[in-house]
Amino acid sequence: MLIKGYDEGPLVAGESLLARPGFWSNYLMPMCGDGSSTTRAVPEWFGDDGADADALSEILFDPERWPVLRVPAEDGPGVVVIYRNMVGEYGIDYLFTHPGRSHAQQIASWEGDLSGTGLTWEELVRIADAPSPAVEGVEDAAARLLLVLPLVTDSDVPESAPARLSAALTSVGALQDAVLGTAERLLARLTRRSRHDPTWGSPLSGS
Repeated sequence: MLIKGYDEGPLVAGESLLARPGFWSNYLMPMCGDGSSTTRAVPEWFGDDGADADALSEILFDPERWPVLRVPAEDGPGVVVIYRNMVGEYGIDYLFTHPGRSHAQQIASWEGDLSGTGLTWEELVRIADAPSPAVEGVEDAAARLLLVLPLVTDSDVPESAPARLSAALTSVGALQDAVLGTAERLLARLTRRSRHDPTWGSPLSGS
């Protein structure tokens, strides 16, 4: 797979991995806390078990195959998530794809925390709810929201955010009894490390 504007690594389509047991715990558990919580995130919160999570991590973090997860949007920029499995320099890179542009633009990376440009909650929801069936990638709104979730740097999310995030987590198999607490932990981590400044140009604007 080739992505213009991103010249690293052996990229492979990774959308099929979303349906595999262990994917969402691998992707979201690192965002559930900053080490100060007495309750440690576990794969079971996401409907997985430890064996599932360990088995899929071997695939997700393979230096020979870097999974790519595409979240195209029908109207406006979409997002590409890339597992950057460089030996000694692991991370997840986030790219924007712009309508009418042939090259993707890297806007952020996750290496224990987000570095780069983030999104407001409203921008996240706009991307999640606008799949582009004409372009190959993830179409399910719940999966789209969860894949783009790490880009949220909005300290003022709406009151409806926990319910929306809980519904998305439930849709991908998270435990019903734990889902609201999981959603609240995710939002607390994301908003606590918020660096969004309303005076900055949004990456969605093309600035």
